[in-house]
Amino acid sequence: MATQRKPPPPRWKPGQSGNPKGRPPGIPSMAAVLRGSIDVQAIIAKLAESAAKGNTRAAELLLDRALPTLRPVAEAVELPGLKDAATLTAKAERIVELAAEGKVSPDVATALLGAIGTLAKAIEIDELMRRIEALEEDHAPPK
Repeated sequence: MATQRKPPPPRWKPGQSGNPKGRPPGIPSMAAVLRGSIDVQAIIAKLAESAAKGNTRAAELLLDRALPTLRPVAEAVELPGLKDAATLTAKAERIVELAAEGKVSPDVATALLGAIGTLAKAIEIDELMRRIEALEEDHAPPK
């Protein structure tokens, strides 16, 4: 059987620097110095001027930073026959049928199928928890 070695004691006490001759406190880093030397307002004004003259790259840069990216928003859809489907499998099959018929877009169908999969997992976990609790009750020592 191999013997376990103890870790070596720490070289420094808590609060003691491992590099006592390092940069003294209060001296800014090069990144901080560079950030302080940049005139942001002048750069933005120059970009705006350049964009107004037709520089599309400058306009793109300004708009990317100033306006949030537009994301598609799915609208509510009618899914005929989905309420009549009794099981999750039947619901999934109906969604695939609707997508195949062109009544639901593929991205909406994919999202709905993902939601059905998540719901199925949650139902499965609830069922497993119920079974475990029943087994624990049946096999619990008498009080």
